[in-house]
Amino acid sequence: MKRNINAGFLAALFLVSCNSNEKMLDSLADYNNSKEEKGYHFGDKIKLPEDITENAESIAVSFRDKETTDLTIDPKFFTLGDNKVIFIIKTKKGEVLNQDATINVFSKIPEKNILYKIIADYPHDPKNFIEGFVVEGNTVYESDGMKGESQLIKYTLGSSVPSIVAKQPADIFSEGCAIIGDKIYQLTYQNKIGFVYDKNTLKKISEFPLPNIIGEGWGLTYDGKNLIATDGSKNLYFLDINNPSKVIKIVYVAGNSTIYDQLNELEYHDGFIYANVWHKPVVLKINPATGDVVGNFDFTKLTKENDQGNSENVLNGIAFKGYNMLVTGKNWEKIYEVAFK
Repeated sequence: MKRNINAGFLAALFLVSCNSNEKMLDSLADYNNSKEEKGYHFGDKIKLPEDITENAESIAVSFRDKETTDLTIDPKFFTLGDNKVIFIIKTKKGEVLNQDATINVFSKIPEKNILYKIIADYPHDPKNFIEGFVVEGNTVYESDGMKGESQLIKYTLGSSVPSIVAKQPADIFSEGCAIIGDKIYQLTYQNKIGFVYDKNTLKKISEFPLPNIIGEGWGLTYDGKNLIATDGSKNLYFLDINNPSKVIKIVYVAGNSTIYDQLNELEYHDGFIYANVWHKPVVLKINPATGDVVGNFDFTKLTKENDQGNSENVLNGIAFKGYNMLVTGKNWEKIYEVAFK
């Protein structure tokens, strides 16, 4: 009888412990869900509910290959944007509880809605699934995608007829491009290679493997020191121009109240990076030193006028002509020149 009483007592303790742990995890999940939209800023403290802190011997956060018990949103540990973490709670009873969570870190800088006016438009070949777009003077260099249709072309702004066409093998899906001196650098989507061309002739000079950390090639630009690439995430990858397979640093992007990913076509101009967001009719103005989105352009009207009802005909072309921005998109019939108000 005594043995049965002890067994029943232990079973009861086990059930109480399980219920207590479940309540802690439920409380943590509720807290994380409530904070996900509001997010944090660097310097904020993660203030977990009392029913967690009072029953925890220690609380840690694991992010990537790092772990910390400091619940401050520290830029040395977290990044701007979404951070996929694991909370690790060691209870006072010696049990270890784990729970996945997303910690969203927003920029402290409010995004400015940048107004503009259209001052000119130019023809664009609607057959071109544009991925990269660079303008020097009145000369346009354009990288067009799709397997079997990928190409690098050169034409005069105002004419949609290219003066030079460099067709690419059928298995290549071309992506963003950038100019450095007399060379054009071009990414590929999932081929894991990049190409280097002579700017004047569009003859291929060489190719290079994309860095392993870059899953896919999307956008590319040049800031006067480094190539900067995107891969469809929130990341800006700064690449060594002498060895584009080498990542110098990564800058993570976020807005004041928006978590951005799928950064795509890029353009560097006057100290800022301009990036479109795939499948959204916006262009972001980004501080390349910090990743803060400081402004945005709303091109909803232009997108609706040019997408022909096809959801894939998205805004996807950013260049500068002096101080004015040129914008276009996949299979669009026009390139627009806009001046900032």
